[in-house]
Amino acid sequence: MLELTTPVQYVKGVGPKLGEILATKGIATVGDLLYYMPFRYEDRLNPRGIAELRPGEMATVIGEVRNSGLFRTRKMPIFQLTVGQGRSRLKCLWFNATYLQDKFKAGELIALYGKVEEDKNGELQIIQPQFEMLGDAGDGTEDKAAASLEVGRIVPIYESAGQGRVTARWFRRVIRKALDDLTPEIAETIPAAVRERLALVSPREALWKVHWPEPGESFEDLQSSRTPAHVRLIFEELFFIELGLELKRRQQKAETGIAFRTDDRVRQAIKKILPFHPTAAQKRVLKEIAEDMQKPHPMRRLLQGDVGSGKTIVSFQAAIIAIENGYQVALMAPTEILAQQHYFSARRILENAGYRIVLLTGSLESDRKREIRRHIAQGNAQLVIGTHALLEEKVEFAKPGLVIVDEQHRFGVLQRLKLMKKSGDSGERTRVATGAPARPAQGSKQESEQNPAEPDVLVMTATPIPRTLALTLYGDLDISVLDELPPGRTPIVTRRVTDDRSAEVWDFVRKQVAKGNQAYVVYPVIAESEETELKAAIKMYRELSGKVFADMKVGLLHGRLDSDLKDQVMRMFQKGELQILVATTVIEVGVDVSNATVMVIEHAERFGLAQLHQLRGRIGRGAAKSYCILMTGGKVTEEGDRRLDAMTRTNDGFQIAELDLELRGPGEFFGTRQAGMPNFRVANLIRDRQLLELAKREAAAVMAGPNAEVTQLEISRALVALRTRWQRTYGLVEVG
Repeated sequence: MLELTTPVQYVKGVGPKLGEILATKGIATVGDLLYYMPFRYEDRLNPRGIAELRPGEMATVIGEVRNSGLFRTRKMPIFQLTVGQGRSRLKCLWFNATYLQDKFKAGELIALYGKVEEDKNGELQIIQPQFEMLGDAGDGTEDKAAASLEVGRIVPIYESAGQGRVTARWFRRVIRKALDDLTPEIAETIPAAVRERLALVSPREALWKVHWPEPGESFEDLQSSRTPAHVRLIFEELFFIELGLELKRRQQKAETGIAFRTDDRVRQAIKKILPFHPTAAQKRVLKEIAEDMQKPHPMRRLLQGDVGSGKTIVSFQAAIIAIENGYQVALMAPTEILAQQHYFSARRILENAGYRIVLLTGSLESDRKREIRRHIAQGNAQLVIGTHALLEEKVEFAKPGLVIVDEQHRFGVLQRLKLMKKSGDSGERTRVATGAPARPAQGSKQESEQNPAEPDVLVMTATPIPRTLALTLYGDLDISVLDELPPGRTPIVTRRVTDDRSAEVWDFVRKQVAKGNQAYVVYPVIAESEETELKAAIKMYRELSGKVFADMKVGLLHGRLDSDLKDQVMRMFQKGELQILVATTVIEVGVDVSNATVMVIEHAERFGLAQLHQLRGRIGRGAAKSYCILMTGGKVTEEGDRRLDAMTRTNDGFQIAELDLELRGPGEFFGTRQAGMPNFRVANLIRDRQLLELAKREAAAVMAGPNAEVTQLEISRALVALRTRWQRTYGLVEVG
């Protein structure tokens, strides 16, 4: 009998060689194989007759191969296949598919799936259909039994793996064999009270029915993953992710932290540096942060807010709490431009109050870096702002109390953890001078080399994060949201135009600049060829500076400029010495010029929705009315239309983030590897939002401890499952 932990190569029909191919899909065990879900189903119980098909519908058709061939056009080769049912026939076309020339033989049975269309002659056709050959595979009884898996039922369709044999049809046979040979005893790891409350079927029943739906199962529920079998497996996956995150939160609460004081002296120090009257949202969020920092365990908090909501000033207020208690603060930003902007802001706001601030980036000269590292190690630097350079082994802090990470999604999770661990021997290093005697935090636990106090961590992002992503990506953090813009900010007017109206756009820019305002003109980073993108920006810079705006001061900023030149251009724009800045997306994060009121984004259809919103956030930072103009060139896709329409419809970053998640999916929202997002096998964060909320509530209830519903034995079983099967799958859900 097979166990869920049995290596997949021992399933009949797999073996060592195919096992290596499966490993590339993350399938190492029988359990991995059985959790390899069909991505859709085909109704081959009642396949459509060709004569019944109507243009515009998605359909499954089983027919006989009549003929096929390749014909060439001036643009590309096109492969054509004709399938028949009696006198009815259906044409299928594939573009650039020379590899299909020897694939089909007349008389073979084939299953096709795709969108039915009508050609110019009124004949039915399917373009680029998915297909599966159903011809005889041999003469043995085993093959006849396997053939019964292909027709006369609802058939699961799997994504192929590698080349050759590992097809959807192969997966059906091997998964069926694994289920036949699977041990009847699959341990139940979800507590009984939870299963009963949610009417969850057993894991064995769920695995069977998700792969081999029974007759009468709702086809609509299958396609939407809402059968009882799907719900069980989805909830199970989300439950154990949330259980791991809940356990991680509880472990963090048990760590030795710093109980910072927030007495009158600290409060007065905070008020002293405020450049404006804080918004109600800023007051609420600072209160949440201050209350966390007073507790004797480390703060782990996410501060998210839309562009311009005032995250930076809130983070500086948190920094003062730590510094006034005698500790150092580290602020890490993803780019040198953003780090430098934080540095300039910090000096403007904090230096007059006597706080000592340093900037550490990779581009600094060796001697300068060495001097700054010495100040950090001796405790002379109270606020240390930098890039990845802060993670270098040579950088040691005398007494770290608070770590602030800006634009967290641009760092890996492990980088955040590495910065948190950067503490020297706080007992032997020079104490931080604050203008008042440096004192250990009142109520803090005794620090020692064996059990040092962990610094507090404040993670900031200007990318609004949908709640479903926040519950998984940042599920180990408490969340604060700045949902209010400072007074005086006017909503940005956003319009989309085609590039044949560029003369009108440049005329509008000219009028705005004539009023004393400044403008950005942004060009996209083209992933296929960054060289092409730079030439486009440089070419347009020459055209705009030499012809269109020859009488104005125009600058150019892109990622290939050396750091000194980038800084020089940005400073000139910030000081108003440049009126128009032609740039790539290097300005996406953190550039703050309150006098910039116009942004023209060329080829706006090439940008992602979140990126468009981030770019737009560079304007509208002053009291003057601001305008964002989205210029498009050529044909815009349906998805591109939805992105651009969303931008013209709302300035609300959270609404935009929800749509962006829906359009791109969680895997691409930040990039899974960069963000540490679990690679879901069954769940889908967009489709399964309600189940995720439910899983979070149930996991928190279970981790609250034994009670009338949940026994200690059930909690132990769930934690064992978390540490074995689920921990291996979602390694970033750290459990002890």
